Amino acid sequence: MKVLFWGTPAYAVPSLEALAAAGHELVGVVSQPDRRRGRGKELLPSPVKARALELGLPVVTPQRIRREPELQAQLAALGADVYVVVAFGQILPPQVLAQPAFGCWNGHGSLLPRWRGAGPIQWSLIEGDAETGVGIMAMEEGLDTGPVLLERAIPIGLLENAQQLGARLARLTGELLVEALPRIEAAGPGPEAERLERLGVRPQPEQGLTYARLLAKADFAIDWSSSGLAVHRRVMGLYPGANSNWQGQRLKLLATEPLVRRLAAQLSPEAAALAERWGLPAATPLETPADASGGDSPAAGQDAAPATPAPGTVLAVAEGTGLVVATGGCPVLIREAQLEGRRASAGQALLQQLGARAGDRLGDPQAG
Repeated sequence: MKVLFWGTPAYAVPSLEALAAAGHELVGVVSQPDRRRGRGKELLPSPVKARALELGLPVVTPQRIRREPELQAQLAALGADVYVVVAFGQILPPQVLAQPAFGCWNGHGSLLPRWRGAGPIQWSLIEGDAETGVGIMAMEEGLDTGPVLLERAIPIGLLENAQQLGARLARLTGELLVEALPRIEAAGPGPEAERLERLGVRPQPEQGLTYARLLAKADFAIDWSSSGLAVHRRVMGLYPGANSNWQGQRLKLLATEPLVRRLAAQLSPEAAALAERWGLPAATPLETPADASGGDSPAAGQDAAPATPAPGTVLAVAEGTGLVVATGGCPVLIREAQLEGRRASAGQALLQQLGARAGDRLGDPQAG
């Protein structure tokens, strides 16, 4: 088929590559305009545009496609059979949706109607969904409201962050698009309602509808009074941007584990052992368990924090592993973080960089 591809971020690149590898004729690519990025604010193309140029494909970058009728006409003149959209970043107007004979199809990273909108991967992690997936959806004027042609679910790992989950979903999106296009072609052109009926698409139910709202700056600040599982989910979902205050400096939290005993099978061996020692209800006074090596501390000779510490308090320094930190529920283990102006560090390197001791506080701007 002749395909006009619409996409912008790195998430969409595997879909572009999959369509090219499958032998479809890519007549062009539409992407967001170049943006200034990085410390030097250099003007750079989107990942999709950069890859499209490497593939020798023509690229257009509208500022606002709905306000550019001349560009709309240029796109129609390309003669694409179908438009494929993956994380383009603008809403296509009705006159564009009506152009291709085989319709406009979107690869969306959620199990619709859960998490319509621009941030489905982040919110599926933040809210602790057990699974997510990809849907190939016929596009309508509404935001992610169209009927679904293909859908595939995948489980979400407890220790999986947004970047890792996004990479899996990006690959799956490309696979499903390659699977969907022959079916779309076989159904033939014609009036939309007839095409969709021949394809046997599934209308989205209203039950279970949720929207992935745009993230605000405040969303990235960790609230240590939340449960340990909620803190961990936010760190994973907002990777690499969740942060807290550490002795007057911003500390990005990059990898955590919730020290919840019932989840021990899903934790690293180090975290599972710490969960057994520290995974107590928040209302229970914390006791200092005997160290396996004969000492009286929970982590390699470090003193324990006082009983019932405030959320954000360092409970223990686990040598070679990270910081055990109190929350409004079970503690979390901080395994990797990045202090403002420094490189990301993990394990013992992180402990040395922070110089933390039991009783220190995260999230307190007055601390230190």
